[in-house]
Amino acid sequence: MTHRPTLGIALGSGSARGWAHVGVLRALTEQGIAPDFVAGCSMGAMVGAAFAAGRIEELEAWALSLDWRRVVGLVDVGLRGGVFKGDRLLNIYQGQFVECPFSELSVPFAAVATDLATGQEVWLRDGKVSDAVRASCAVPGLFRPVLRDGRYLIDGSVVNPIPVSLCRAMGADVVIAVDLGTHRARRFPHESQPASTAKSRRRGFFNILGSSPPSEARPLPSITDTLLGAIDIMQERIAQARLAGEAPEVVLTPRLGQFGPFEYHRAALSIAAGREVVAQMLPAIQSALAV
Repeated sequence: MTHRPTLGIALGSGSARGWAHVGVLRALTEQGIAPDFVAGCSMGAMVGAAFAAGRIEELEAWALSLDWRRVVGLVDVGLRGGVFKGDRLLNIYQGQFVECPFSELSVPFAAVATDLATGQEVWLRDGKVSDAVRASCAVPGLFRPVLRDGRYLIDGSVVNPIPVSLCRAMGADVVIAVDLGTHRARRFPHESQPASTAKSRRRGFFNILGSSPPSEARPLPSITDTLLGAIDIMQERIAQARLAGEAPEVVLTPRLGQFGPFEYHRAALSIAAGREVVAQMLPAIQSALAV
């Protein structure tokens, strides 16, 4: 009797674009394609953990309920370690979606983080899932590093934005990688918006940081926009190099167009893009899984 090869899915980092992972996972499941292993980085870790815990539908419903005001309400300004604490968002995530040890997940899951002191890639596969997600999402400069086993951990995208190698180590014969950084036009939250809406959102966002929006016709990006823009560029370069050396069988690149790093309220667009790329790449996926 023949069996299909084991399937791993590597969910890449991508800030608000990470909602596309929800669409990818939901579409694969509807096609009867169930990953045997899930590895995630940053936002990919957050979505992947919810999937592994059997809570992806609930996470999707919550993501679709977010509007700009609710997103701003999740921001908590920090004083040390990062611009934001990240406690509000991650406490909601922990309470509503994943608050269990790795051993209780229905699908094997792992997250990738980075040791701030040594630069070592760290694979998180034990302890509390929510703690691992928090470490994997600790974007340097924006969110506080996470202390685990005597070392401070930051976002895994610093070393491995799309953890194909982690999927292989978990036992996957075939890996589907979800790349959120390719074929994307970068923009900031204030661009390509109606003037009145953009002005209101800029004011609210800059007020979070205790400053005022610039008055130029083309405003300067905020501190957070600048940090995330620079990190995006770094992630894309690292991801390209690692995918070339650790090639997955299938790469999914959702077409997200212009999508700001903090536009978590646009989940419907991102989720739809995730579904669409699965539909487009379904023949390739099925071919890779064929015995």
